[in-house]
Amino acid sequence: MKYLHTGMIVGEKLPEMVFVEPLKVWITDASKDKYAIEFLYFEVDSPMAAAIQEQPHVAYEVENIDEAIAGKSVLWQKMDIGNAYIAFVYDNDTVVEFYQTK
Repeated sequence: MKYLHTGMIVGEKLPEMVFVEPLKVWITDASKDKYAIEFLYFEVDSPMAAAIQEQPHVAYEVENIDEAIAGKSVLWQKMDIGNAYIAFVYDNDTVVEFYQTK
């Protein structure tokens, strides 16, 4: 497991944000932030779980996303985002995002 970023919720859109249509969320590119922070702004009709929209999250790259989410409280099932899969779980009182490159 490799640390990728920390996701922080903001109350307004930032100029450098891009829109992720299926999730109805605006995000920044954490790889361009010196602290690896991904800022997120959710549209009011975002389908994402409330915990994802309300709490910071920590993201990790994993080799097998199915194994990573097994037995955990899944907030967002494995989703194909083109070049990778993502999923969100609630584990140890923390929102965790798993990311698996295809």
